[in-house]
Amino acid sequence: MGEGLVEEVVLLDVAGSPIGTFDKALVHGPDTPLHLAFSCYGFDQDGRMLLTRRSLAKRTWPGVWTNACCGHPLPGEDPVDAVARRVRTELGVEPRDVRLVLPDFRYRAVDASGVVEHEVCPVYLAELSTDLAPDPAEVVSWEWIAPSDFLTAAETAPFLLSPWSVLQAAEFRRSGLLGQRRASG
Repeated sequence: MGEGLVEEVVLLDVAGSPIGTFDKALVHGPDTPLHLAFSCYGFDQDGRMLLTRRSLAKRTWPGVWTNACCGHPLPGEDPVDAVARRVRTELGVEPRDVRLVLPDFRYRAVDASGVVEHEVCPVYLAELSTDLAPDPAEVVSWEWIAPSDFLTAAETAPFLLSPWSVLQAAEFRRSGLLGQRRASG
């Protein structure tokens, strides 16, 4: 975003249809309206999954482990373009083969400070280079792990992960999507 420009999120009605926009910097609070977001899970060429630990400066869930990247499409922005924009900004790499896998995912969660996440949040998978250059304002650390380890952690130690990634892991488990990832060796 250019200097002085307000980044907006797309507000949604209960059916998931756009009803307006709101300043991203102000949208998350104790009464966060339903809005459009996305989650992206990144994989390297060997099928390992990238988990990132959110920066300690993040307003919600600071220091928590989560998926590769999250964000909000700008009004009128193609969702795949939004994923690519945020992956470049947060991780410093260009995503490849971005695919929508959970188009109807939505959730509501409240963090320890009372800030609410309330999002229609389609989930994407992408191939990523392992030569990451994360923005420290977004990511404090990262690990490449087996997808099965992510699913196990979400089931046995959900307190270590963001609430959306725990819910998404349950969807992955039900659908078998992560089991279909190619793992070479």
